[in-house]
Amino acid sequence: MENITAQLKRGISRQFSTGSIRRTLSRQFTRQSSLDPRRTNMRFSFGRQSSLDPIRRSPDSSKSDDEPHMSVPENLDSTMQLLFMASKGDVRGIEELLDEGIDVNSIDLDGRTALHIAACEGHLGVVKALLSRRANIDARDRWGSTAAADAKYYGNLDVYNLLKARGAKVPKTRKTPMTVSNPREVPEYELNPLEVQVRKSDGISKGAYQVAKWNGTRVSVKILDKDSYSDPERINAFRHELTLLEKVRHPNVIQFVGAVTQNIPMMIVVEYNPKGDLSVYLQKKGRLSPSKALRFALDIARGMNYLHECKPDPIIHCDLKPK
Repeated sequence: MENITAQLKRGISRQFSTGSIRRTLSRQFTRQSSLDPRRTNMRFSFGRQSSLDPIRRSPDSSKSDDEPHMSVPENLDSTMQLLFMASKGDVRGIEELLDEGIDVNSIDLDGRTALHIAACEGHLGVVKALLSRRANIDARDRWGSTAAADAKYYGNLDVYNLLKARGAKVPKTRKTPMTVSNPREVPEYELNPLEVQVRKSDGISKGAYQVAKWNGTRVSVKILDKDSYSDPERINAFRHELTLLEKVRHPNVIQFVGAVTQNIPMMIVVEYNPKGDLSVYLQKKGRLSPSKALRFALDIARGMNYLHECKPDPIIHCDLKPK
């Protein structure tokens, strides 16, 4: 009974600096991991949005300082609670959540951290508290914006100057042949280039796919070499390949993951085949048994048939080979 009473008191005692009460009777929501797959499909929609978000919301949603009694909405997981407190400037609430083990770099669906949110809203105290807990000062959201870039965009110079003094860098945008002038035209498949890691030892193979990691997952990446940016034919070929990959979906056709077209280097990211291509397999295994050769041939034929039957325009594979 004493334990229940203590938990109730703990839940009631946590208040916002604005005077509102955090509505919870236990810590079950705050114990959720930021990488919990059940919690990664939520988008933080309170307050100001990312400075690079192409879909602009109405300004009414950012008027949070005029609502002194706004409390944490119910049924929010730990990440959403952390971001909400950052948007309200609740330093005490944030510190208590972090003391309970919540990751300071927890992100929402768009890759925004509490530091992004606090920088947008101009809450200097929250920014200081997060930095003292080793928040990633150069974390980028899905559009490539950092906390420093957000602070500068919204005119929060005190926050911006603090972040700069702590070593933050505002990303420099480098135009590509596929750069769009209107942020609303940024493709839905656009990936954050910082989330794609190619091993330096592998180098950059021109026109070939190589193994990389995207958010910790192995993928295959084709990186456009520097000489191609001034070659219209290569750019058109890159754009054409991207267009085809984007619309095909079949078990016997490599799966498209995304692409980087608004930053340099430009790249196409597809699923990784752990067993390598057919030519490597044949070199290792030698002659195939009739049954296995037939199975491979049928898989290839199914993939080709799917491409040929695509509507409204069939796709003709002009370079079919075992690698």
